[in-house]
Amino acid sequence: MTQQKPQLIDAGYDNLNPDRILETLSQLQRRVEERFPEAGLARVCGELLRIAGDTRKTAVDIARPMWGLRLFTYTVIASIICVAIYGFSFLDLKQGLPDAVEFITVMEAAFNDLILIGAAVLFLMTVEVRVKRRRTLTAIHRLRSIAHIIDMHQLTKDPERVLNSREGPDTASSPKRQYTRFELGRYLDYCTELLSLTGKIGALYVENFPDAQAVGAVNELESLTTGLSRKIWQKIMVLNSDHEFRQENEPQTRPAVPPRK
Repeated sequence: MTQQKPQLIDAGYDNLNPDRILETLSQLQRRVEERFPEAGLARVCGELLRIAGDTRKTAVDIARPMWGLRLFTYTVIASIICVAIYGFSFLDLKQGLPDAVEFITVMEAAFNDLILIGAAVLFLMTVEVRVKRRRTLTAIHRLRSIAHIIDMHQLTKDPERVLNSREGPDTASSPKRQYTRFELGRYLDYCTELLSLTGKIGALYVENFPDAQAVGAVNELESLTTGLSRKIWQKIMVLNSDHEFRQENEPQTRPAVPPRK
Protein backbone atom coordinates (compact mmCIF):
# COMPACT_ATOMS: atom_id res chain seq x y z
CA MET A 1 0.00 0.00 0.00
CA THR A 2 1.54 3.27 -1.08
CA GLN A 3 1.31 6.20 1.27
CA GLN A 4 0.31 9.48 -0.32
CA LYS A 5 2.54 12.44 0.38
CA PRO A 6 0.83 15.41 1.98
CA GLN A 7 0.24 18.36 -0.29
CA LEU A 8 2.34 21.18 1.08
CA ILE A 9 0.91 23.92 -1.13
CA ASP A 10 -2.81 24.28 -1.47
CA ALA A 11 -3.64 25.11 -5.07
CA GLY A 12 -6.54 27.26 -3.91
CA TYR A 13 -4.30 29.79 -2.15
CA ASP A 14 -2.22 30.95 -5.10
CA ASN A 15 -5.05 32.75 -6.91
CA LEU A 16 -8.38 34.41 -6.25
CA ASN A 17 -11.40 32.13 -6.01
CA PRO A 18 -14.46 33.71 -7.67
CA ASP A 19 -16.79 31.38 -5.75
CA ARG A 20 -15.43 32.63 -2.44
CA ILE A 21 -15.86 36.23 -3.53
CA LEU A 22 -19.46 35.55 -4.54
CA GLU A 23 -20.10 33.78 -1.25
CA THR A 24 -18.65 36.71 0.73
CA LEU A 25 -20.68 39.22 -1.26
CA SER A 26 -23.87 37.22 -0.81
CA GLN A 27 -23.33 37.02 2.93
CA LEU A 28 -22.56 40.74 3.09
CA GLN A 29 -25.78 41.50 1.22
CA ARG A 30 -27.77 39.49 3.76
CA ARG A 31 -26.05 41.30 6.62
CA VAL A 32 -26.87 44.70 5.16
CA GLU A 33 -30.50 43.76 4.44
CA GLU A 34 -31.00 42.34 7.94
CA ARG A 35 -29.63 45.40 9.73
CA PHE A 36 -30.63 48.13 7.22
CA PRO A 37 -33.57 46.71 5.22
CA GLU A 38 -34.60 50.07 3.74
CA ALA A 39 -31.12 51.40 2.97
CA GLY A 40 -29.94 51.86 -0.60
CA LEU A 41 -26.64 50.23 0.31
CA ALA A 42 -28.32 46.81 0.13
CA ARG A 43 -29.30 47.45 -3.50
CA VAL A 44 -25.75 48.53 -4.31
CA CYS A 45 -24.51 45.30 -2.74
CA GLY A 46 -26.97 43.33 -4.89
CA GLU A 47 -25.75 45.11 -8.03
CA LEU A 48 -22.14 44.37 -7.12
CA LEU A 49 -23.09 40.73 -6.56
CA ARG A 50 -24.60 40.59 -10.04
CA ILE A 51 -21.47 42.18 -11.54
CA ALA A 52 -19.30 39.65 -9.70
CA GLY A 53 -21.31 36.83 -11.26
CA ASP A 54 -20.70 38.29 -14.71
CA THR A 55 -17.04 38.85 -13.88
CA ARG A 56 -16.38 35.16 -13.35
CA LYS A 57 -17.59 34.32 -16.86
CA THR A 58 -15.95 37.37 -18.44
CA ALA A 59 -12.58 36.65 -16.82
CA VAL A 60 -12.65 33.10 -18.17
CA ASP A 61 -13.49 34.38 -21.66
CA ILE A 62 -10.66 36.91 -21.53
CA ALA A 63 -8.13 34.27 -20.48
CA ARG A 64 -9.29 31.82 -23.18
CA PRO A 65 -7.52 32.07 -26.58
CA MET A 66 -9.66 33.52 -29.38
CA TRP A 67 -8.98 30.81 -31.94
CA GLY A 68 -11.29 32.24 -34.59
CA LEU A 69 -9.60 35.63 -34.48
CA ARG A 70 -6.17 33.99 -34.44
CA LEU A 71 -6.97 31.88 -37.50
CA PHE A 72 -8.20 34.95 -39.37
CA THR A 73 -5.11 36.92 -38.35
CA TYR A 74 -2.69 34.20 -39.42
CA THR A 75 -4.51 33.83 -42.75
CA VAL A 76 -4.26 37.55 -43.46
CA ILE A 77 -0.57 37.63 -42.46
CA ALA A 78 0.22 34.68 -44.71
CA SER A 79 -1.65 36.36 -47.57
CA ILE A 80 0.35 39.57 -47.11
CA ILE A 81 3.66 37.68 -47.11
CA CYS A 82 2.68 35.69 -50.21
CA VAL A 83 1.70 38.86 -52.08
CA ALA A 84 4.98 40.51 -51.09
CA ILE A 85 7.01 37.53 -52.29
CA TYR A 86 5.02 37.44 -55.52
CA GLY A 87 5.70 41.14 -56.08
CA PHE A 88 9.45 40.78 -55.53
CA SER A 89 9.53 37.89 -57.99
CA PHE A 90 8.96 40.33 -60.85
CA LEU A 91 12.38 41.85 -60.32
CA ASP A 92 14.60 41.02 -63.28
CA LEU A 93 18.15 40.62 -62.09
CA LYS A 94 19.48 39.08 -65.34
CA GLN A 95 19.96 42.40 -67.10
CA GLY A 96 23.04 43.17 -65.09
CA LEU A 97 23.64 45.32 -62.07
CA PRO A 98 21.71 48.63 -62.06
CA ASP A 99 23.51 51.90 -61.64
CA ALA A 100 23.70 53.68 -58.32
CA VAL A 101 20.60 55.84 -58.83
CA GLU A 102 18.40 52.93 -59.85
CA PHE A 103 19.78 50.78 -57.04
CA ILE A 104 19.02 53.42 -54.41
CA THR A 105 15.51 53.91 -55.81
CA VAL A 106 14.77 50.19 -55.75
CA MET A 107 16.18 49.77 -52.25
CA GLU A 108 14.16 52.73 -50.94
CA ALA A 109 10.93 51.34 -52.37
CA ALA A 110 11.68 47.87 -51.00
CA PHE A 111 12.51 49.29 -47.57
CA ASN A 112 9.25 51.26 -47.46
CA ASP A 113 7.30 48.17 -48.46
CA LEU A 114 8.98 46.14 -45.73
CA ILE A 115 8.13 48.78 -43.12
CA LEU A 116 4.47 48.79 -44.21
CA ILE A 117 4.33 45.01 -44.21
CA GLY A 118 5.93 44.85 -40.76
CA ALA A 119 3.50 47.43 -39.38
CA ALA A 120 0.55 45.52 -40.81
CA VAL A 121 1.80 42.23 -39.35
CA LEU A 122 2.40 43.84 -35.94
CA PHE A 123 -1.07 45.38 -35.99
CA LEU A 124 -2.69 42.05 -36.81
CA MET A 125 -0.65 40.19 -34.19
CA THR A 126 -1.91 42.51 -31.43
CA VAL A 127 -5.58 42.51 -32.41
CA GLU A 128 -6.50 39.82 -29.87
CA VAL A 129 -4.70 41.59 -27.04
CA ARG A 130 -6.36 44.91 -27.86
CA VAL A 131 -9.81 43.33 -28.01
CA LYS A 132 -9.32 41.74 -24.60
CA ARG A 133 -7.80 44.94 -23.22
CA ARG A 134 -10.78 47.01 -24.32
CA ARG A 135 -13.18 44.53 -22.75
CA THR A 136 -11.23 44.57 -19.50
CA LEU A 137 -10.98 48.36 -19.31
CA THR A 138 -14.74 48.68 -19.89
CA ALA A 139 -15.43 46.31 -17.00
CA ILE A 140 -12.95 48.12 -14.73
CA HIS A 141 -14.64 51.45 -15.52
CA ARG A 142 -17.93 49.91 -14.41
CA LEU A 143 -16.40 48.88 -11.09
CA ARG A 144 -14.93 52.35 -10.67
CA SER A 145 -18.44 53.79 -10.95
CA ILE A 146 -19.67 51.33 -8.31
CA ALA A 147 -16.91 52.47 -5.96
CA HIS A 148 -18.01 56.10 -6.29
CA ILE A 149 -21.63 55.10 -5.68
CA ILE A 150 -20.61 53.35 -2.45
CA ASP A 151 -18.78 56.49 -1.39
CA MET A 152 -21.88 58.58 -2.08
CA HIS A 153 -23.92 56.40 0.29
CA GLN A 154 -21.61 57.18 3.21
CA LEU A 155 -21.09 60.83 2.31
CA THR A 156 -23.75 62.22 4.67
CA LYS A 157 -23.01 59.74 7.47
CA ASP A 158 -21.19 62.21 9.73
CA PRO A 159 -20.13 60.84 13.13
CA GLU A 160 -19.97 64.35 14.60
CA ARG A 161 -23.74 64.72 14.12
CA VAL A 162 -24.33 61.54 16.09
CA LEU A 163 -21.87 62.29 18.87
CA ASN A 164 -22.76 66.00 19.24
CA SER A 165 -26.45 65.92 18.42
CA ARG A 166 -27.34 68.39 21.17
CA GLU A 167 -25.06 71.21 20.06
CA GLY A 168 -27.37 72.59 17.36
CA PRO A 169 -30.75 71.99 15.76
CA ASP A 170 -31.20 70.54 12.28
CA THR A 171 -32.28 72.63 9.33
CA ALA A 172 -34.86 71.74 6.72
CA SER A 173 -32.15 70.43 4.40
CA SER A 174 -30.12 68.55 7.01
CA PRO A 175 -29.73 64.79 6.51
CA LYS A 176 -31.88 62.64 8.75
CA ARG A 177 -30.24 61.30 11.88
CA GLN A 178 -31.66 57.81 11.70
CA TYR A 179 -28.73 55.76 13.02
CA THR A 180 -27.28 55.37 16.47
CA ARG A 181 -23.56 55.34 17.13
CA PHE A 182 -23.44 51.54 16.88
CA GLU A 183 -25.59 51.44 13.72
CA LEU A 184 -23.52 54.15 12.05
CA GLY A 185 -20.35 52.22 12.81
CA ARG A 186 -21.79 49.08 11.26
CA TYR A 187 -22.98 51.03 8.19
CA LEU A 188 -19.53 52.51 7.61
CA ASP A 189 -17.91 49.13 8.14
CA TYR A 190 -20.16 47.60 5.48
CA CYS A 191 -19.07 50.34 3.07
CA THR A 192 -15.39 49.50 3.61
CA GLU A 193 -16.10 45.82 2.98
CA LEU A 194 -17.92 46.64 -0.25
CA LEU A 195 -15.03 48.81 -1.44
CA SER A 196 -12.52 46.08 -0.66
CA LEU A 197 -14.56 43.48 -2.55
CA THR A 198 -14.86 45.86 -5.49
CA GLY A 199 -11.08 45.92 -5.82
CA LYS A 200 -10.89 42.13 -5.56
CA ILE A 201 -13.47 41.71 -8.32
CA GLY A 202 -11.35 43.93 -10.57
CA ALA A 203 -8.30 41.77 -9.87
CA LEU A 204 -10.11 38.75 -11.35
CA TYR A 205 -9.92 40.25 -14.84
CA VAL A 206 -6.12 40.42 -14.96
CA GLU A 207 -5.29 37.29 -13.00
CA ASN A 208 -4.80 35.32 -16.22
CA PHE A 209 -4.42 38.33 -18.54
CA PRO A 210 -1.24 40.18 -17.49
CA ASP A 211 -1.59 43.09 -19.91
CA ALA A 212 0.26 46.21 -18.76
CA GLN A 213 -2.58 48.66 -19.37
CA ALA A 214 -5.19 46.34 -17.86
CA VAL A 215 -3.05 45.72 -14.77
CA GLY A 216 -2.50 49.47 -14.45
CA ALA A 217 -6.26 50.07 -14.54
CA VAL A 218 -6.79 47.47 -11.81
CA ASN A 219 -4.07 49.08 -9.69
CA GLU A 220 -5.78 52.45 -10.11
CA LEU A 221 -9.08 50.88 -9.04
CA GLU A 222 -7.38 49.37 -5.99
CA SER A 223 -5.85 52.75 -5.13
CA LEU A 224 -9.27 54.39 -5.48
CA THR A 225 -11.02 51.90 -3.21
CA THR A 226 -8.18 52.07 -0.68
CA GLY A 227 -8.35 55.86 -0.59
CA LEU A 228 -12.13 55.86 -0.15
CA SER A 229 -11.87 53.23 2.59
CA ARG A 230 -9.26 55.34 4.36
CA LYS A 231 -11.71 58.26 4.55
CA ILE A 232 -14.42 55.99 5.95
CA TRP A 233 -12.06 54.53 8.54
CA GLN A 234 -11.34 58.03 9.78
CA LYS A 235 -15.04 58.33 10.60
CA ILE A 236 -15.00 54.95 12.31
CA MET A 237 -11.99 56.00 14.38
CA VAL A 238 -13.87 59.11 15.51
CA LEU A 239 -16.77 56.94 16.68
CA ASN A 240 -14.48 54.49 18.47
CA SER A 241 -12.32 57.15 20.10
CA ASP A 242 -15.38 58.94 21.49
CA HIS A 243 -16.76 55.67 22.84
CA GLU A 244 -13.45 54.83 24.53
CA PHE A 245 -13.21 58.36 25.95
CA ARG A 246 -16.64 58.07 27.52
CA GLN A 247 -15.83 54.71 29.02
CA GLU A 248 -12.65 56.03 30.57
CA ASN A 249 -14.38 59.09 32.05
CA GLU A 250 -17.49 57.40 33.39
CA PRO A 251 -17.62 57.52 37.20
CA GLN A 252 -16.90 54.08 38.54
CA THR A 253 -19.53 52.82 40.91
CA ARG A 254 -17.98 51.86 44.20
CA PRO A 255 -19.51 49.13 46.35
CA ALA A 256 -21.45 50.45 49.28
CA VAL A 257 -19.51 50.35 52.55
CA PRO A 258 -21.46 48.57 55.26
CA PRO A 259 -22.11 50.67 58.36
CA ARG A 260 -19.91 50.08 61.31
CA LYS A 261 -21.40 48.11 64.10
